[in-house]
Amino acid sequence: MKHISILLLKQVNVAGMENARQSFLETNTYLNEQGKPSMFKVNLVSITPAVSINNDLYTIQADQLVNEVHKTDIIIIPPIQDDFLKAIQDNQPFISWIKAQYENGAQIISLCIGAFILASTGLLDGRKCVTHWRAAQPFKDLFPKVNLVTDKLLTDEQGIYTGGGAFSSANLLLYFIEKVVERDAAIYCSKIFQIDMGRRSQSSFIIFSGQRDHADQEVKLAQSYIEEHYNRNPTVDNLCKTFAISRRTFERRFKKATGNTVLEYIQRVKVEAAKRELEKGRKTVNEVMFGVGYMDIKAFRSIFRKHAGLSPSEYKSKYIELGQQV
Repeated sequence: MKHISILLLKQVNVAGMENARQSFLETNTYLNEQGKPSMFKVNLVSITPAVSINNDLYTIQADQLVNEVHKTDIIIIPPIQDDFLKAIQDNQPFISWIKAQYENGAQIISLCIGAFILASTGLLDGRKCVTHWRAAQPFKDLFPKVNLVTDKLLTDEQGIYTGGGAFSSANLLLYFIEKVVERDAAIYCSKIFQIDMGRRSQSSFIIFSGQRDHADQEVKLAQSYIEEHYNRNPTVDNLCKTFAISRRTFERRFKKATGNTVLEYIQRVKVEAAKRELEKGRKTVNEVMFGVGYMDIKAFRSIFRKHAGLSPSEYKSKYIELGQQV
């Protein structure tokens, strides 16, 4: 039987923690129904005997204290709340323990912004990682040695697994169950929890809002100009003339400030505008394409898929179907 330690973190996101706990308990149920023994012993492991969360609205009792767990097989790091630095500080006693357990053979799964706790151990340095797309920039700022892949839904590298945003982390749990138990167990859990299996990207969920956490005022003006005139097909040369700056200097400063090249930024603004129109379902793909300033359907499809993870038609169908279900 594999011992699973789900970290009862201070500032833990209860929904994410409980999703993980129920997934493995339900896997045991599936195995029992097949006449097989349970595979997982699931414990909530904490620094203190109990943890209060959500302004003391809930108190959760731990099954074990972290200093009592000398050997575990699987560590689950659930999502934390939004105050990343405070969460890292409050959960420091877990850091050396996680590293020691990994070196002793434990596998580690971080869910959503639990990646901030995992990255604090240094185990993700030089490795790929995903977290919630909304936390991408603060994650990059805090952990520049980690290869953050914002478009992916999960990563699997040398016994370390990371999952994307919020409830999408359930796809990582299904992936792991399929890998260590069997596919039928993962299918069973997907039906119990009504989760679509097989998703590997969170691109279609990303809402692009230009990176403005910088001090370059001219670049901010250029960003605003692009966002207001995207359908007029602004070019790098036109922007340089508008803001009276050399192309080389402008491109260097823009990339440094926003993390995107000027062309990438223009594309992402156009795609975000197209997504909003497609979600309404009133216009055809061609009408949306013309509305955001593209004339070539092949080019539009290619750029849209690059940033949204789906074709324009697939994206439109996705949200029409969601609307019909309401």
